[in-house]
Amino acid sequence: MTSKIDINGISTRFLTTGAGQDVVLLHGWGCDHTIWDGVQKHLTERGFRVTSLDFPGFGGSDELQTPWNIEDYTAWTERFFKERGITNPVLIGHSFGGRVSLIYASRNTVSKVVLVDAAGVKPHRSAKYYAKVWSFKALKRLAPFIVGQKKAAELIEQRRRKAASADYNAASPVMRGTLSKVVNEDLRRFMPHIAAPTLLVWGENDTGTPLRDAKIMEKLIPDSGLVTFRGAGHYSFLERPAQFAAILDSFLKS
Repeated sequence: MTSKIDINGISTRFLTTGAGQDVVLLHGWGCDHTIWDGVQKHLTERGFRVTSLDFPGFGGSDELQTPWNIEDYTAWTERFFKERGITNPVLIGHSFGGRVSLIYASRNTVSKVVLVDAAGVKPHRSAKYYAKVWSFKALKRLAPFIVGQKKAAELIEQRRRKAASADYNAASPVMRGTLSKVVNEDLRRFMPHIAAPTLLVWGENDTGTPLRDAKIMEKLIPDSGLVTFRGAGHYSFLERPAQFAAILDSFLKS
């Protein structure tokens, strides 16, 4: 059964099961703690105390009042760990949760880190991408003077829905601001400071965080290794649950 805790004025939903060494599961963008249900059950049965949580703005936790960046989320996670008495944990982060794991592990003591299709490497942007961004900004500035406020708002919304990602379109205004801040943060500078053994698990067909990102992380994180699942995409741990469980068991025992 899930519980609630107040962290810095934010009501936070979390689930803790089992007893033993702490393992914390950090979900990706647009998800909540339930995406880890199978992994949480597996690790609990293996003798760990497993905690999964809903980040602020997701699932059963409070909505944000203003947009956050990844430092805000990491500082909040540090506070959550302190309140819950979580020390020297194994961190397992998927996608957006991998961003938090990277920064947390770079400045806190952790036992091990598992990054699953993790974000953190800012993608290379083409000239076409920046042209779209600049044209959209120009539209927002000039359209109200040309067609009026109401028509401009309609045109801007139509353009946004057509050009933006599914995650962006599905988010609230505050979370759209948060997503814009988060995806533009390159975390490569934190990676050399991760001292804990780190396992990278990736789907070879991941288009959200491509395999080339994993190879960059493997080079920059001192004690790291990469496992790739053939035919899997951005949710490799869900697409290959038996393989993921076996690899996780081996890594945690080593």
